[in-house]
Amino acid sequence: MAVRQPIWIRRVAAPGAEAFAVLYALESFSRAILTSILPLQALALLGEPQSVSLVFFLGSLAGLFGSLLIPWLVRRTARRYVYSGGALLLAAAALLLAFDGILALTLGLACRVLGVVALTIGLSLYIMDVIARHDLAHSEPLRMLYSATAWTIGPALGVWLQLRFGAWLPLLLSAATSLTLFAYFWFLRLTETAVLTTGRANAAPGALQNIRRFASQPRLVLAWLIATGRNCWWSIFYIFTPIYAVTTGLGEMAGGLLVSIGTGTLFLMPLWGRVVRRFGLRRVFITGFTLSGVMTLAIAPSFALPWLGAGFLMAASVAMVVLDACGNRLFFAAVHGRERGNMTAVYSTYRDAADLVTPGTLGLVLRVFDLSAVFVIGGFLMFGVATLARRIHPRVGAVRPPAPALTGVDPAPRMADHPAQTAG
Repeated sequence: MAVRQPIWIRRVAAPGAEAFAVLYALESFSRAILTSILPLQALALLGEPQSVSLVFFLGSLAGLFGSLLIPWLVRRTARRYVYSGGALLLAAAALLLAFDGILALTLGLACRVLGVVALTIGLSLYIMDVIARHDLAHSEPLRMLYSATAWTIGPALGVWLQLRFGAWLPLLLSAATSLTLFAYFWFLRLTETAVLTTGRANAAPGALQNIRRFASQPRLVLAWLIATGRNCWWSIFYIFTPIYAVTTGLGEMAGGLLVSIGTGTLFLMPLWGRVVRRFGLRRVFITGFTLSGVMTLAIAPSFALPWLGAGFLMAASVAMVVLDACGNRLFFAAVHGRERGNMTAVYSTYRDAADLVTPGTLGLVLRVFDLSAVFVIGGFLMFGVATLARRIHPRVGAVRPPAPALTGVDPAPRMADHPAQTAG
């Protein structure tokens, strides 16, 4: 008698929601295990937070160029090669980071960011091919759950392995996970869809017109500004939390634990989703950004009491996860159905904008002020975004957002390119 495989094994062995969740989790773990190590490695090499910001800024520039290059490569080659290249770039990034020197660090960050862009675009296209529109309500939460698990474990585990065995082990584990991602992807034997590729190629020449059209619609611009502000805070969190822990005497392990705990609050997103449905987007955005601003600002005078500052940082991360639970509903409510694909391509640039502006601006600030200025600026930035949120119509929260499968791009905040993790 033939022995039947467990249903989970059968599902992960074929393209579908579980298989994509596993792909996403492998990608997330490959990056998460190095997230807290990278700022500390840069700080040890460069000696000051200002230089760390500059290096992350240069890495984010690579992400911006990749955002322009990867779609062109998808049209000219095949998405399976682009996705595979992304996995190999993540592995190459870990190997480059094993070498000492500013050049190796900068090249490693650039490969890491380019790999994330390639994997994000490739996986989004495959999801649109395989997952039916009405099944997204099941597949996306599953993908978030798998990824959140990786991001909760990874940052603290990476620092612990570095302190216990040396930096080579988390770097090796990251590279091995990326290669496992590469092998599992080819095991799934995902196929191409020429119709979708052709559609993307035809849409490309109108990029400048799409930007002008996007800028002419105030509600879309408002959604973009709010999403960018949210990503800016996460960029501060992932880059400067480990640095805060080291400079205040909490230690490297505490920095990794803080990042893991702050990211682990993503498991509360289903609860916050109910809060959003109950009170509407406008109230939640105003309250969330205001609370995050207060908590972030309170970190600055708490450097003498580092655990108190760490508590403020964790409270601010909870407030930001509440905002992540809102997703991109504000954009979905504002975009016209006939323009959904083109406008989504423009809207998705909020990630690149935040990853560029945050380390670039803070690098200049740190030339004059100390590390506490980072959290002062972060706090006032959140107050500014809360003021912008007052322009949201009170009834927007009651509007059911269109299904993201119709957009042609997946703009929702995901842990693979979760705010600031592209840079981190």
